[in-house]
Amino acid sequence: MRLILLGAPGAGKGTQAEILCKEFSIPTISTGNILRVAIKNGTPTGLKAKSFMDAGKLVPDDVIIGVITDRLAESDCANGYILDGVPRTIAQAEALEKAGINFDDVVSIEISDQEIKERMAGRRVCEHCGASYHVVAVPPKNEGVCDKCGGKLSRRHDDDPEVVQQRLEVYHKETEPLKDFYKSRGVLKSVENQPTVTATSQAILHALGR
Repeated sequence: MRLILLGAPGAGKGTQAEILCKEFSIPTISTGNILRVAIKNGTPTGLKAKSFMDAGKLVPDDVIIGVITDRLAESDCANGYILDGVPRTIAQAEALEKAGINFDDVVSIEISDQEIKERMAGRRVCEHCGASYHVVAVPPKNEGVCDKCGGKLSRRHDDDPEVVQQRLEVYHKETEPLKDFYKSRGVLKSVENQPTVTATSQAILHALGR
């Protein structure tokens, strides 16, 4: 199963990707993670990406697609994979097709901007180990303290209201058009966000015919 998860920032793509990864025994490919690994391993594409990041520039599409293509060629992707965070634009989607990478299903998690803003306002991350919490949905046992390592929980700069608004604007302008792109390919499945993580997972599995 070759799958893409689409949705606004904060829609829960990372959380759902983790659940689906266990359900189908296929890896989740997150752009940020594989860029970091490629840079750490000093691969040619990784070094190219690093030169842009060091200069404070966005990594160009051709480099991102190169890193993704290298990763998808690895043996653990033979039975499928879940892409999280890529493609972000029509140009990236077209470049993936040109590289011969096609998808069985594209799941779009539908959630209102207002819900996203409320959700992001309650999100907390451990400063030490990076574990994620939410003051309402997934609260830690002790307020402000990570269950896993005892580290301090704080709000990421990314979750500040003005930053969230900017990220939503970028999503609607650049990434949301991908829904029509994949709808025209006959692979889009839209799933309404549910009140709980488990219910959303079940809705996604139902949309995938599982």
